[in-house]
Amino acid sequence: MKILISGASVAGPVLAYWLRRHGFTPVVVERSPGPRRTGGHAVDLFRPAMEIVERMGVLDAIHERSTGADRMTMLRSGHRAGVVIDIERLMAAFSDRHVEIMRGELSEIFVDATHHDVEYMFGDSIASIAEDKDGVDVTFDRGVSRRFDMVIGADGLHSNVRRLVFGEERQFSTYLGACLAVLPLPNYLGLVNHTIMCTAPGRVAALYNARNMDDARAAFLWRSPRLPDVHHRDINGQKQVLRKAFSGFGWETPRIFDELDRTPTFYFDTITQLQMDTWSRGRVSLVGDAGYCPGPAVGGSTSLAVVGAYVLAGELAAAGGDHIRAFRAYEASIFDYVRASRAFALRNVHHLIPNSRFAVWMQVQAMRLLSRMPTRWARAITNVGRKQLRLHDEVAIENYASTLSSSTVEARTATYS
Repeated sequence: MKILISGASVAGPVLAYWLRRHGFTPVVVERSPGPRRTGGHAVDLFRPAMEIVERMGVLDAIHERSTGADRMTMLRSGHRAGVVIDIERLMAAFSDRHVEIMRGELSEIFVDATHHDVEYMFGDSIASIAEDKDGVDVTFDRGVSRRFDMVIGADGLHSNVRRLVFGEERQFSTYLGACLAVLPLPNYLGLVNHTIMCTAPGRVAALYNARNMDDARAAFLWRSPRLPDVHHRDINGQKQVLRKAFSGFGWETPRIFDELDRTPTFYFDTITQLQMDTWSRGRVSLVGDAGYCPGPAVGGSTSLAVVGAYVLAGELAAAGGDHIRAFRAYEASIFDYVRASRAFALRNVHHLIPNSRFAVWMQVQAMRLLSRMPTRWARAITNVGRKQLRLHDEVAIENYASTLSSSTVEARTATYS
């Protein structure tokens, strides 16, 4: 059975890997001209995603290219003295198994794990999707039209597949009142595995260098009651939004903004949560941020995408390729995880961006306390609210076994050769 996947960042290649292992024939189309080899911002993989990448045989590669910093200095705007936080100990309080890695590096690892037996169509995008009772006809912006058994949107928060099949994004998105921006820049402070974060009410700016990084990253989070009036592909407009949001902030922002016009890459997005009643329709389904983004940077969306891709492939195998049964089981299997991630994101966005000087002070003291107490004590505290603070560690991963025989797959695939 041929399954078209739109998106080659995280969920797409993971889904392609497991579909291939279960006997399907995945094809991945990606708008970018080639694999995303470097850059991007840091993302987290928690226990369930770590178990999946271990089963994929790429855990060592991920550890080798992990980029977590060792320590963080937390500054309050207007104060010279900062508080130093042990990041490894702090993260251990929230998850028994965790790694941080640049999104571009993670994507490269996943694509490399699949490129030898999965077809990738880079530099193209889906133009139309037409379904009938036996399959799906797909046209592309550049390539020739093709027919597939199913189409999966793994193309992120601003999903093209979702727009074509379910409708415009605004129907399903809930703005959480904050924005995020990240850019690479020279490591002019000479940071070594070190993050410096400066916080003022409603605004957070950070500079960091981590393992396997030759340069540095600047990251910004800020509250914005109104949704910024800028398109998600308008880079210049996004930069102006960032400059305006941090006007008068001080600290290192004037030096960072000197790099804005020279930076080779720039990431900006509103912290928006998708809330869809279902992320499947007919022979089309959505995975990762395309279907259930809890909110960029605040809800563990990368781990959720890896788990969702693994479960979708597993349920398709368990259902013998029956998309109706598989999509229903897929949604049921991860619904609780999606719902918990949404709730976590709603709380987290407020904790990450304190809205008063007292809240800023409380944030610093809480992080200092958790990072300095013995790990077992910190875990005991987070275990009190385990389903909220350690939600990823609560997710159990099933070990799917393919029920599709090779002869069945070949027979079904031949129909569309």
